[in-house]
Amino acid sequence: MVGATVSNYFDSSFTVTASKHLQDQYIQNIQFLKPVKGKQNFPCLKLMASEKVDNDRRAMRWGLTCDKGECQERVHKNGKEIFEVCKFKPTIKQVEDNTQDSQSCHYYMQKYDALVSKHSLWNYHAFFTIMKFNKKLFEEYLDRKVTVFDEAHKIEDQIIQFVGFDIFSGQIDECNLNSEKYDFTDLDSMIQLTDDITFSYAKKIKDIKESTAFQNNPVYDLITGLERRHDRFAQAKIDIISDKDNFVVNDPLKDLNGNFRTISIKPIDVSKFANSFFETEYQIFMSATIDKSSFCENMGLYSDDVAFVDTKISPFPIEHRSIDLLNIRRLSYGSTDEDELEVIKTIDRIMDEHSDERGLILTSSIPRCQKIIRYLSPKNTRRIRLCHSKNKDEKTQDEVISEHATDPTGVLLSSSLWEGVDLKDDLSRFQIIAKVPYPNYTEKRTRAKMNKFPLWYTSQTLTKILQGFGRSIRSNDDWAKTYVLDAAVNNVFFKGQQMIPKAYYDVLKIDDV
Repeated sequence: MVGATVSNYFDSSFTVTASKHLQDQYIQNIQFLKPVKGKQNFPCLKLMASEKVDNDRRAMRWGLTCDKGECQERVHKNGKEIFEVCKFKPTIKQVEDNTQDSQSCHYYMQKYDALVSKHSLWNYHAFFTIMKFNKKLFEEYLDRKVTVFDEAHKIEDQIIQFVGFDIFSGQIDECNLNSEKYDFTDLDSMIQLTDDITFSYAKKIKDIKESTAFQNNPVYDLITGLERRHDRFAQAKIDIISDKDNFVVNDPLKDLNGNFRTISIKPIDVSKFANSFFETEYQIFMSATIDKSSFCENMGLYSDDVAFVDTKISPFPIEHRSIDLLNIRRLSYGSTDEDELEVIKTIDRIMDEHSDERGLILTSSIPRCQKIIRYLSPKNTRRIRLCHSKNKDEKTQDEVISEHATDPTGVLLSSSLWEGVDLKDDLSRFQIIAKVPYPNYTEKRTRAKMNKFPLWYTSQTLTKILQGFGRSIRSNDDWAKTYVLDAAVNNVFFKGQQMIPKAYYDVLKIDDV
């Protein structure tokens, strides 16, 4: 509501949040925001026509979604190979003038409707994509007064996806390059690879523009995707060469046969790139778990330019959000099986105490989830429902949570539900933090970031813990009990005390000096 009030004060705005689930919460409560959702949320009219499906729900159930369809494709006409744009795709001008066909693509309709509206709602990936790579294409529609960034503690992770690059085997194949020519552990070799990919895309674009079919019928949508990929790799090379010491090459991922699958080259410090995403006149960053100094450092903001509002006490009654730091065992890379089993025994005991309630168990990894299930008592194992961003049975996170809502004593077990999920009221009356969620120390970027910014590792861990505290208490009237089992949490609170927002001081028994 704070974000919506700020948006409404100005005559135009963007609101950006972290997930589809959070977008749904906004849409339900704030009607003037026009949402932009991803292609996987809409049926593809082209696929529906080819499969003779006339029902949107059935198309979604069968997986005939826009991300599976082709907005442009090579076709043969009159003996020539040409590119053809999907007949269902409208132009933004048609949507602005309300002259589009009644059977226009649902995905582009909602996207263009949001762009021509005064107030729109985006997820981070879609918003940063348009600001970074499609700004020229939609420039006249991007002039807004204010951007409201919700879940602002996630911004660094989102920016990382747009600086540097990920190279996939499919892109190398598309550019007819031989992956064996490159050293995937060497930054200079990776710069050469980006050069070769950029050159290949430039040639493809040139060939299309010079083709007779294009000159006779210049449909610019045909080359938009290629130009976007070309510009992304060209910009990545510029970013890296400007400060090579700021980039790390993560270990390449390979398939089961040892073949190259993907490589990631990412910046250690994103602060110099952040401003390119913050271009409206005013920016509002909202989160319950950020502190001013580390946020400004990470985002490249001058402290004097930033007003910081730190709520001194939570509006929720303290008795509704109690936290027990049980200090069962310290879990780390050096912890023993005995330590792990003692924590799992405690989980069992707590589940027994809450035998007639729904709950949530949070831990640091999928293998730890599996270990908890393996050693829980049979009666409590039956209550467990694993919930990850991707699940083995192809169910989405939302589908698993919907199933959980029908189970009166169900308990969600996850390494990914630390934030962005709304387990209000009876959906969760207790939550257990089994293991402190430290960032993955085996990643080269994590180690490099720690060396450059010693408090960053603690800040990331602390933010995730505090986000976890809030999963089950969603309003003044809501309540849940939180148990923290990993004794390592004390070290996090000690190192990060200056970063803890004041609204947590009462439940964590911290003196406000």
